[in-house]
Amino acid sequence: MSRTVADAMTPTPIVVKPQTPLNEAVKIMAERRISGLPVVGEDDRLVGILSETDLMWQEAGVTPPAYIMFLDSVIYLQNPATYERDLHKTLGQTVGEVMSKNPLSIAADKPLKAAAQLLHDRDIRRLPVVDGNKLVIGILTRGDIVRAMAANQD
Repeated sequence: MSRTVADAMTPTPIVVKPQTPLNEAVKIMAERRISGLPVVGEDDRLVGILSETDLMWQEAGVTPPAYIMFLDSVIYLQNPATYERDLHKTLGQTVGEVMSKNPLSIAADKPLKAAAQLLHDRDIRRLPVVDGNKLVIGILTRGDIVRAMAANQD
């Protein structure tokens, strides 16, 4: 029998809201030793994800985009919109200002193999598990998949 996401996911994960102060979310992640948190809106539907990568901007800062001057014009060598987004993350004080929006998610009844492939192909560490109404019912991490593999060896 093929295993599903529901077989390996962590049910009812800790979630935060966009208005949650960033320092509170960081404290939760550090105390619980987790690397990311699903972010839900007022209706409890998934709206984003806060990961360690999102938090790195707070410490690392941001470098302005490279540009050249040509005939009194500024020509950016990188997209200035990316700089603005990264700057916003650097200065953010709430989860909503720093989180990654529109995260990938997966349904609990999907094959575990498909979830593993998605995590690998997109080089992401976690997938929120949602029901048909986009309500977060679990989280699936790479570690969950490894533990499911180990349990299958017994």
